[in-house]
Amino acid sequence: MSNPKQSKECIFCKIIEGTLPSEKVYEDDRVFAFRDISPQAKTHVLIIPKKHVVDILDVSAEDAHVFSDLLRAVQHIAPQLGIAGTGFRTVFNSGDHACQTIYHLHLHLLGGEQLGGSMVG
Repeated sequence: MSNPKQSKECIFCKIIEGTLPSEKVYEDDRVFAFRDISPQAKTHVLIIPKKHVVDILDVSAEDAHVFSDLLRAVQHIAPQLGIAGTGFRTVFNSGDHACQTIYHLHLHLLGGEQLGGSMVG
C-alpha cells in the first residue's frame, strides 16, 4: 500500500509538478500558492513550499527558511487578493489531531469576510 506521507504520492507535490490541476495564485522559486478546493472562507488559499516537508516538526534547521518563504508569500498574496486591509487569518495544521489531511506542510490563508470563532489575540 502506498504511503501518502511520501512525496511521490503527495497530492501537493503533484500540483507543484503540474500533473494535478490547481487555481494558482502565486509562485516563486520556493513557494507555490493556490485556491483551496474546499474553501472555509470567501478567500482560502493554500501556500506550500516546493520542497516536500511533511509538517512543522519535519522542518530541519537547514530548511528553516521555509517559514519565512511562506510568510513572504502571504505579504504578496494578501494585498493581491484584497484582504490585507480588512484582515485575514493564517493557520498551520500539524498532525492527525489538528486534522491535517495532506502531509505536505501548508499554510492556510483565510479572509475576505468576517471570520467566526474566537481566537485569543
